[in-house]
Amino acid sequence: MNNTNKNLVRSFADAGNSNNLNAFDTLLTPDFARHCEATPEVTVNSCEDFKQFYRETEKTFPDQQMNLDRLVAEGDFVAFWGNFSGTQKGPMGPFPPTGKRMVSEIAGMFRIENGKIAELWVTWDNLSGLMQLGLLPPNPA
Repeated sequence: MNNTNKNLVRSFADAGNSNNLNAFDTLLTPDFARHCEATPEVTVNSCEDFKQFYRETEKTFPDQQMNLDRLVAEGDFVAFWGNFSGTQKGPMGPFPPTGKRMVSEIAGMFRIENGKIAELWVTWDNLSGLMQLGLLPPNPA
């Protein structure tokens, strides 16, 4: 079961990285929920919400990639550690496009229900990403 759940999570990352939004219909439950303290204004409570969220993110980072370096599965949960990378070609909230690339470490957990992904919790270092994009001043030495 643990390898099956890890493979499901890998398929999720592959679908996003190849911009295959139709694959989410087979990978996510209809009431899929995404939780993220970094983007509290973003509400994702369905597969369709997630696809719309993904479309919006793709406008900001058209070359976005999520690499999952470590997966740990236990029961219905798969934890991950990896990174998100992309070049900011579109606006991001109040921030204009910078044309700069960022790479941010990400971590989180997926909950699997009846062979599909039902929930995702994800976190990353927002400040580091904003600094890489030139949207915040760098930390003083």
